[in-house]
Amino acid sequence: MKPIRLMAGFFTVGLWTFLSRILGFVRDILIASYLGTGPVAEAFLVAFSLPNLFRRFFAEGAFNMAFVPMFSKKLEGDEDAHRFAQDAFVGLGGILTVLTVVGIVFMPALVTMIASGFLGSERFDLAVYYGRIAFPYILFISLGALLSGVLNALGRFTAAAAAPVLLNVVFLTAMTLGGIFGAETEKQIGSLLVWSVPIAGIAQLTLVWIAAKRAGFALVPGWPKLTPDLKRLAIIAAPAALAGGVVQINLLVGRQVASFFDGAVAWLSYADRLYQLPLGVVGIAIGIVLLPDLSRRLRAGDEAGGKDAFNRACEISLALTIPAAVALMIIPLPLVSVLYERGAFTSDDTAATAIAVAIYGLGLPAFVMQKALQPLFFAREDTKRPFYYALVALALNAALAIGLSPIIGFTAAAIGTTATGWATVALLWRGSRSMGNAAQFDERFRKRLWRIVLAALGMGLVLAIAATIMKPFFGMATIRYIALLVLVGIGIVSYFGIGQLLGAFRLAEFRGALRR
Repeated sequence: MKPIRLMAGFFTVGLWTFLSRILGFVRDILIASYLGTGPVAEAFLVAFSLPNLFRRFFAEGAFNMAFVPMFSKKLEGDEDAHRFAQDAFVGLGGILTVLTVVGIVFMPALVTMIASGFLGSERFDLAVYYGRIAFPYILFISLGALLSGVLNALGRFTAAAAAPVLLNVVFLTAMTLGGIFGAETEKQIGSLLVWSVPIAGIAQLTLVWIAAKRAGFALVPGWPKLTPDLKRLAIIAAPAALAGGVVQINLLVGRQVASFFDGAVAWLSYADRLYQLPLGVVGIAIGIVLLPDLSRRLRAGDEAGGKDAFNRACEISLALTIPAAVALMIIPLPLVSVLYERGAFTSDDTAATAIAVAIYGLGLPAFVMQKALQPLFFAREDTKRPFYYALVALALNAALAIGLSPIIGFTAAAIGTTATGWATVALLWRGSRSMGNAAQFDERFRKRLWRIVLAALGMGLVLAIAATIMKPFFGMATIRYIALLVLVGIGIVSYFGIGQLLGAFRLAEFRGALRR
């Protein structure tokens, strides 16, 4: 994939992810308005997090990271890529079917594992009930992730990137219909939301399956069999699965800490949605596009092309996320207030969520750089070192989140997440030094990085002044939405203006990639 196509693929994934995140914001705004941060909200958020936790463990976090490089190599050679994909599809489906049944049966234990602070309260019983309905989502979304890996390796990014949009469409439709037909209580809304989860999973799987079929990869259910290729896939995926498991344990640590503070699970979840917007648009898009591209280049011995692809990925990632991080740290209160504060979501909830947003914002560049650095390892089928790094991160996160929580409360979970993000980047960067020229930062990246930081800091100063002047408008109904749009517009214009003047980037590069 040439750098031009790499950028075009990145923007394709990024734009669809942006649409998904925007719809996700609308979804969360409605959930916050209907449910606030009460027992039903926290029970639903925990239940919904369970299949997503295991999805990242089995599909995106491990299986796909091993599958995509192997599949990409088979596409480049004369090997039977279709047979390999079919065997992987059936094998993963078998594992997930067993996991789904076990998860439903032992749901009380899973809820205890993720939120033991709920024990003995209404939140626990609701979370178990909701969890049993939502858990089959893991089967549909994980098989969808594998099919998305097939499409991404083929250079077809649209359907895979569009699939998450369906999740939010289903949620929004459910809440809209609930409003029309008189669902008024929190538990009625909670039931509508949780039944939307498996329905959305089926819709997402259907979309990517049709796209894969049109691409010549009509994968169908069957009886699993252990082929030599699947054995090799399992050997490669095992350390990645362990690393993914450690990452998920990190999330569990934060959730466990939050579960002991009323409302904190919801505060952290709503804050997570805000920083996930730039992370999803930039970081996930880079990871999806960069992994198959690096795999092909390394197979072809194109070290120079691999280095250029890696550097451009890092450059575009930081050019878009460093200013987002500064904005999340400078104006978290207006963001949370305008987006969430209505109905059952109070001003106290706004203040608590804004603190978490600012802390997560500090870690945003680290979360994105992980997405750019990890493909360097996975493209070489090196899944062991990321596992070792994840163990170190786990120890740090547990020490900070658990150790600080008696002193500073629920914010310890967010501090642990951010500190762990930066520690993981440092370990990944240090580990990549042994990979040769392809993993080195080039002169253009080094020259632009400090300019990007300066442009973001300049934008932060402008935002702080503008937010202070506009503060009265954020308390006015209707006008506050316009005020936030103006404030965001001021940030965008000031950042890109200062960045262009400093030579941090060329606006023509962004326009060209968007046109393509």
